[in-house]
Amino acid sequence: MKVLVVRLDSFGDVLLAGPAVRAVAAHCAHVTMLCGPRGADAARLLPGVDEVLVWEAPWEGFDPPPVSAPDIDGLLARLRARDFDTALILTSFHQSPLPTALLLRLAGIGRIGADSVDHAGRLLDVRHRRRPGRHEAEAALDTAVALGFSPPPGDDARLRVLPPPDTSALTGCGPYVVLHPGASAPARAWGPHRCEEAVALLADAGHRVVVTGGPQERALTRRVSADTAVDLGGHTTPRTLAGVLSTADVVISANTGPAHLAAAVGTPVVSLFAPVVPAGRWAPYGVPVILLGDQAAPCADTRARVCPVPGHPCLNEVTGQDVVRAVHKLIQERNS
Repeated sequence: MKVLVVRLDSFGDVLLAGPAVRAVAAHCAHVTMLCGPRGADAARLLPGVDEVLVWEAPWEGFDPPPVSAPDIDGLLARLRARDFDTALILTSFHQSPLPTALLLRLAGIGRIGADSVDHAGRLLDVRHRRRPGRHEAEAALDTAVALGFSPPPGDDARLRVLPPPDTSALTGCGPYVVLHPGASAPARAWGPHRCEEAVALLADAGHRVVVTGGPQERALTRRVSADTAVDLGGHTTPRTLAGVLSTADVVISANTGPAHLAAAVGTPVVSLFAPVVPAGRWAPYGVPVILLGDQAAPCADTRARVCPVPGHPCLNEVTGQDVVRAVHKLIQERNS
């Protein structure tokens, strides 16, 4: 049996699909993931994925492409050529799977399942209803189970990636803490001045600090690192970032992809979590986590990309010392 798993949004979202993907892979001969450009690298890290197809949907992301008949025709041709038996569509709680389901039906896929609150007509063969309060990783696995893909025996249903490479040449020798100062949206980011403060205080407390970030975040990581931390801004691929995070004592991150990657490699997380989305659905999953940030702030559940409250108090009232205390607590728990 050949199965298509669809998750069209970001890097972290695709990582959260990992337990569901492993459940699918336990029951079929070949698993293909259809992802958007922001999530494809995460799909390539997931155990159980045999092939990754990349397509940018006109209903996903902050700047989606225009609807194009030739683009849609090209996607349908790629899907028909692979002759899938079944498709599992994974979406967040606020997204509809039905546009995707319509395309998959036109591509000739005979059995399609998804989590949907909307009447699906002939578009879904299995219309799962999400249980209240489920984390996104749990909800995705629930949907896979509803389609007949139960987890393999012994699978703990945590996030997981393929074994990462040795990255000691990047980080240097000895224990270290990772600080990832960037985020996918300004409303989710801890202020740079607070990140600088945390690096200095962590160093004063005897920790080596490694600062990570993508190529577009080099100015930020350079500022935060100063002359104190190892600056890896722009120097990691998704695989090498997994290696850097896997050997850290603790990862400090906002609600963004590297926080979920840290969870996937089993590293505890100090989560600087802006409540614009619910922590119960999106906090790092399956590892020890200390959540910092005012979860009852006025921006709660707004899904805002830019903080609507002057000064971004939900996160910027968290101090560097708060982070140091959280780091020490997680290290003590890990060593006890």
